Amino acid sequence: MYQVTSTDKTTLEVDRTGEGPALVLVTGAFNTRQSSKDLSALLADHFTVYEYDRRGRGDSGDTPPYEIARELEDLYAVIRSTGENAFVYGHSSGAIIGLDAAASGVPMAKLAVYEPPVLFEHPPALDTVDALQKLIDAGDREGAAKLFMSATGMPPEQIEWVSHAPFWPGMLGIAHTLPYDQLLCVTGSASSDWLKPITVPVLALAGGTSDSWATTAADRIVSVVGDAESLVVPGQNHAVDPAAVAPLLREFFSA
Repeated sequence: MYQVTSTDKTTLEVDRTGEGPALVLVTGAFNTRQSSKDLSALLADHFTVYEYDRRGRGDSGDTPPYEIARELEDLYAVIRSTGENAFVYGHSSGAIIGLDAAASGVPMAKLAVYEPPVLFEHPPALDTVDALQKLIDAGDREGAAKLFMSATGMPPEQIEWVSHAPFWPGMLGIAHTLPYDQLLCVTGSASSDWLKPITVPVLALAGGTSDSWATTAADRIVSVVGDAESLVVPGQNHAVDPAAVAPLLREFFSA
């Protein structure tokens, strides 16, 4: 475990494990660097895996006001700390960060993304970001978490189940960062033009049992990015099993 300092002086907590070429993992909403431990354990025999708490989460700091550009600087700071032209894997909103970073010229060797929530066919409303922030400002983290899940299309009965699950308190602990994730989704869904500057090889993954937006997003990435391929992971949804995705990442990054 070590710390890196981002451009705006925000400190980020990083875990490093394994041996081999550098691979940085970028998590999505409701996740910290602890969330990817099962995946990193499956990759550590091939790569030196770097997991970090995104700003506002876990042991990392946060510096208001939030801007997406700060998240790109954070990823760059972590990549720079590896001393290599690292590989990057992003999941969900973390995948948007990876794509945006690549498009902005953040150096990386290859990029794999799993289901970035870029809803090109039905872009989400910016109003949801404001509504989430108002709930957070009012101290209603539970309301914000439920609103966020509802905005993703999660059925009410599933939201109710999640709200009584053992991991619910942990989700509420970082619920104040949900406006960040929602803003990433809103901004990324507005158009696919922002993907055009990407020049690194990209693997766009989608679950075989996920809703159609996931494969649509992967196909759009392939149609816009010059060096990109898409792949459907059979039997998987947005909460992909690390055992299902790890072999695909090993193959892509080792080729």
